[in-house]
Amino acid sequence: MDINPQQAMEFSRRRLLGGAAYGVGAMALGSLLHDAAPKPVGSAHPGLRSAALPGGGRAKRVISLFMSEGPGQMDLFDYHPEMRKLHGTELPDSVRGGQRITGMTSGQTAFPVVAPMFAFEKVGPQQTWMSEILPHIKSVAGEITVIKSLWTEAINHDPAITYMQTGFQQPGKASMGSWLSYGIGSESKDLPSYIVMVSKGRGRSDPQPLFARLWGSGFLPAQHQGVQLRTGREPVLFLEDAAGIDRGTRRSMLDTLAGLNSVQLGATGDQGIAARIAQYEMAFRMQASVPELVDLADEPESVYELYGEDARKPGTFARHCLLARRLAERGVRFVQLFHRGWDQHFDLPRGHRLQAEEVDQASAALIKDLKQRGMLDDTLVTWGGEFGRTIYSQGKLSNDNHGRDHHGRCFSMFMAGGGIKAGFEYGRTDDYSWNIVENPVHIRDLHATMLHCMGIDHAKLTYPFMGLDQRLTGTETARVVSEILA
Repeated sequence: MDINPQQAMEFSRRRLLGGAAYGVGAMALGSLLHDAAPKPVGSAHPGLRSAALPGGGRAKRVISLFMSEGPGQMDLFDYHPEMRKLHGTELPDSVRGGQRITGMTSGQTAFPVVAPMFAFEKVGPQQTWMSEILPHIKSVAGEITVIKSLWTEAINHDPAITYMQTGFQQPGKASMGSWLSYGIGSESKDLPSYIVMVSKGRGRSDPQPLFARLWGSGFLPAQHQGVQLRTGREPVLFLEDAAGIDRGTRRSMLDTLAGLNSVQLGATGDQGIAARIAQYEMAFRMQASVPELVDLADEPESVYELYGEDARKPGTFARHCLLARRLAERGVRFVQLFHRGWDQHFDLPRGHRLQAEEVDQASAALIKDLKQRGMLDDTLVTWGGEFGRTIYSQGKLSNDNHGRDHHGRCFSMFMAGGGIKAGFEYGRTDDYSWNIVENPVHIRDLHATMLHCMGIDHAKLTYPFMGLDQRLTGTETARVVSEILA
């Protein structure tokens, strides 16, 4: 028979155990079915214990608020008053420096600078400029660190989002949520350790697509992939039992199936079988836990006043923020909310305003809600997209309208809680918000810092695949941005 690489590595062990295969399978089954205790760093994978930082990390979980398609950094956080004077002038070649731009604007004969068409004010202890379209996020300026000097080599959506999610521009690698699930384990026995929700904004009628591989486990065992919660009658596809199947019958079926799978696991050592057993068990538990999770009848009116009326509507970003808090309370390790529609190549003032209306109140509410429940200190919240946007106008610049192209050389995001400084600003760009002039932060540095907050040494969190010890931060140099840590 054909033997896959995993089987080949364990072939000698299989022969050694020989007739003990049934016993090994039974042991594996017992471990998978009954070990429901919360797991500290590396406990599910003893070889990873060396990745745990001495003393651990402040954060126990991550909530990622992903503004898909690239918000304009200069329209939200990275404002420079000099932009008003530069408005309408040509972007100098000395600033652009021959840097790569997309095919959507490479043929333009002019690159007029566009100052933001929004009002700004300085807010918070760090006196960070923030846009008028984010009034609620302004109110939590004292809780966040705004990073203005992120950068990426990618300038198109799919490779850029893949890069942000997995540390690589090419598909096939494990997402960050999967890495955390693999390295730390889960605090919940009834819900997956990694859950994703996707909402669509009004800023663009045809937003960029998102693919399930963005929250996939890549080469890691399949039980670490993200599970998407959807709107409608089935929050998780194929979770409901068929007509006539009750809980007792389902339990009996799964026990029988797990027994058969465990025999094959013991005989082959194929870890894909172990993942299948674990996934079946999780699905059984989710049949009870997911309906309870999405039933918001126990939430008081004060919660909807905090998150906004959109939180009553399934599928909205506000509803997902409220569900993210509920998931955090139930021990889910990594929650990621994608909000699509920030890709304003044209009509940006209108599009960005609509996008901000949908995310501003709920984003701030989540931070306030976590803090008042005593959860912000050990929950890391991140807010941002895959890249920024150009200071020059894509297409025609008018008195009240313009567009912006993709820009990876600098962009902004904010972080809160989980060991991050409160009321802080980091990094600086030039007056064109085009080049970083102080404290650059690459995506790999961001990942290393997030893992550090979770108590993990990014260089030691590895998985053997294709002859290499794979890691989220790759083989390139990455550093923990210690300046933003509390």
